[in-house]
Amino acid sequence: MNPNIPSIDQLKEMPLPVPVSYAPQTWGWWALLALLIIALVVTGARRYWQWRRDRYRREALVRLEELQQRSNDLSALRELPELLKRVALSMPSRQHTNPVGAGLPAIRPSHSTLISAGKPPSLASQRLQGPAALGNADWQAFLQQHSKQPLPADFSQQLSLLAYAPDATLRALPPDQRQRLFSTCKTWVECHHVAA
Repeated sequence: MNPNIPSIDQLKEMPLPVPVSYAPQTWGWWALLALLIIALVVTGARRYWQWRRDRYRREALVRLEELQQRSNDLSALRELPELLKRVALSMPSRQHTNPVGAGLPAIRPSHSTLISAGKPPSLASQRLQGPAALGNADWQAFLQQHSKQPLPADFSQQLSLLAYAPDATLRALPPDQRQRLFSTCKTWVECHHVAA
């Protein structure tokens, strides 16, 4: 053997490099991480708030499904207009939640004072009552205004027919017209626009 050739025994193992840290090395990455976490928290909070805000809509859809299963029952048909009014009253809206002193009277005038004055209710008192005070063309306009899809032109008339017509008239409604009413109500409850 040649003495100038190193032997394998003389080889030494190289030390391993220091492990790379997973933590960002510069402040920019920390700022980006903080912005990402804030965006996730804000998005999650907003979705939770929307989910809570739409609780009335989910409950109305469940009730509507129960009513549709009993569409031959007159009480189910009579409850449709009431259900839509309850949904309209439950809608979160800035228009119906004006604080006292925001240009509206603090005390709502009673019905007897309105009759005795011989005047129709003022816009301010109608706003205090919200959708509950609407009827006929105003109710149709309200439903259409909050709908993303066009409604039948006589939808409010059909609803008042369900609410006030004699039982014989409701029994005479064809099944396909009943199903159209239920599907129109379901579409409105699912897709109505809430300005909040």
